[in-house]
Amino acid sequence: MKRASLGLMLMLSGCAVGPDFHQPAAPKQQAYTPEPLTPMTAPEGLAGGTQQVRDGVVAEDWWRLFGSDQLDALITRALAANSDLAAARAALDQARESWKAQRGVLFPTVDAGAGSSRNKSSQYLSAVPGDNSYTYSLQTAQVTVGYTLDLFGANRRGVEQAHAQFDAQRFQTEGARISLINTVAATAFQEASLRGQIAAQERMIAIQSETLDILHRQQAQGQAAGADVLAQEALLAQSRAALPPLQRALAQSRDLLAYLTGGSAGDGSVSGIDLDKVTLPRDLPLSLPSALVRQRPDVRAAEANLHAASAGVGVAIANRLPQLTLTASAGGQSGGWANLLSVANTFWSVGGGIAQPIFAGGSLLHKQRAAQAAYRQADAQYRSAVLGAFQNVADVLQALQTDAAALDAAVQAQHSAEASLAIARRQYQQGQIAFPTMLAAEQTLRQAEQSLVQAQTARLTDTAALFEALGGGWRPDSAPK
Repeated sequence: MKRASLGLMLMLSGCAVGPDFHQPAAPKQQAYTPEPLTPMTAPEGLAGGTQQVRDGVVAEDWWRLFGSDQLDALITRALAANSDLAAARAALDQARESWKAQRGVLFPTVDAGAGSSRNKSSQYLSAVPGDNSYTYSLQTAQVTVGYTLDLFGANRRGVEQAHAQFDAQRFQTEGARISLINTVAATAFQEASLRGQIAAQERMIAIQSETLDILHRQQAQGQAAGADVLAQEALLAQSRAALPPLQRALAQSRDLLAYLTGGSAGDGSVSGIDLDKVTLPRDLPLSLPSALVRQRPDVRAAEANLHAASAGVGVAIANRLPQLTLTASAGGQSGGWANLLSVANTFWSVGGGIAQPIFAGGSLLHKQRAAQAAYRQADAQYRSAVLGAFQNVADVLQALQTDAAALDAAVQAQHSAEASLAIARRQYQQGQIAFPTMLAAEQTLRQAEQSLVQAQTARLTDTAALFEALGGGWRPDSAPK
């Protein structure tokens, strides 16, 4: 008896054909760069100081490490109002409900129905009602139960696939959130940098205009050659030509900030940040590659897609195997509702059926092969996502190394330009050099200021990019489920 019960349970539960998904093994890679990472040092000041990489994980609110209330406000607004993030969250809700809907195939279906009809039978046939009337009313009510035994796991694999697709959307939503945060930070840094570059460019244009005015006066007095005037005019025209692209880039950065924070470029409600109030994070956390693949939502999304493709193979195989269905119905039928469920008017039926696909023009076989190809594709895409994540981290780490060197060079260039201008001013006051020469030294300083702002922005932006590359502080257990 026990063996029979066990056999019945095994028959009802069946087995799930197709590959059982296993989480890919953690990568053996232990470092992101061939050479050991060294402290990244630049002179103190805006975006200056020494940055050092340490073992650890990114804080969930990593952007607060920059110490800018203005940046915090922009990111908070973006997380609440960004339309793309709202769309991703709606897609997540859709995927969740689709998965829950798919789970319904694991349970029996129960349907209830009732109907009423007025009928007339042929007089050449026997009358249906007990009173031998050929015209009669017929009332019917019944309950039908159906259940498809999941012998080979087609339904379970379908639910597994739907859940994996939900997981993929869950990770993609988190990836969209993290990308939004970094994009807001990078755009805010860029907008502030462009304001600084435009200010330096305008000062440079003013200096060159003053130089040209002096040369014009000197030319009128026979003290300057026409070639010198033309050369200065060309230099001034070049500087003026460089201003509109900066202004256009600034306007585009402001428009992008408005878009990212859910606003319109025309309302002017989004303000930028002051770079002088930004603090460069000094201690940078760095996860091992084996941990990175669990922390990056894009890698986890690729893994979930691989899981869904694996389940899809099982579904395709099971669709080529027999399907066993059980049905049962019960109800009543009579000429009036009052005695519909009396013993004499009740009916019931129990049945079962099995169906085995025999010929479908090869479609089922090719669907299985297509599912297997989709699995191989998802596997390659997962491996590509892992390698891409490692490359992303390596590129940002290398950028930070060069950013420190570039900032150091920019600071030294500015110091040299300031010292050169100080000497030129003394020489001019002592009559040792002409005024245009002193203005040329000041122009060199303004160019150095522009380069310094660019170097500072690059270091801030790449620091934010490292936090994103390491997973953006995302925790798998904190993602919506």
